[in-house]
Amino acid sequence: MTRVFLVDDHRLFLTGVRTELQDRVEIVGDADDVDDAVEQIRATQPEVVLVDVHMPGGGGLAVIENVAGDFPAVKFLALSVSDAAEDVIAMIRAGARGYVTKSISPDDLVEAIDRVSSGDAVFSPRLAGFVLDAFGGAIAQPVDPELDQLTPREKEVLRQIARGYSYKQVARRLSISVKTVETHVSAVLRKLQLSNRHELARWASNRRIV
Repeated sequence: MTRVFLVDDHRLFLTGVRTELQDRVEIVGDADDVDDAVEQIRATQPEVVLVDVHMPGGGGLAVIENVAGDFPAVKFLALSVSDAAEDVIAMIRAGARGYVTKSISPDDLVEAIDRVSSGDAVFSPRLAGFVLDAFGGAIAQPVDPELDQLTPREKEVLRQIARGYSYKQVARRLSISVKTVETHVSAVLRKLQLSNRHELARWASNRRIV
């Protein structure tokens, strides 16, 4: 299981997250203030730190800035009530590998932790645009023989999956059925010789397809 450290200054929320995750990841510690978090993270060296953005003493930015330089293997996933562009951009620039809001479901949070641990960048769907805007705007897709073999609809489904949407959400956004989404995903997996949607999301992330 992924070794995770939790940082949030709201003890009740921290307890709730621990309860939801404790059987699905290995929680190596938690802290509700910046100084304690930095000290414990340095001591435990978890794989992923789930960190709140706004806390006294500098918040998540201060935690990342005091750990990341010395422990590059530790990855940070921001978890916040805020979906403000400036918060998202600041955390990513500081070194966070992802940013999700506290409305995320437990299942999706576990998936986000696993993806960050494996090296992916993860964002709540509506936040991806902030990152694109901050880091160069719309990014032109390179000439890619693998990508070129996909139909326009398959590319659009791929893009939606890469943004983190579920099959139901993709179906709703593209005005097609869930069954049709599944068919397109199966075709994309076959053409790209991938095994599952997680590999598909990683493939798209590596090519900056969002």
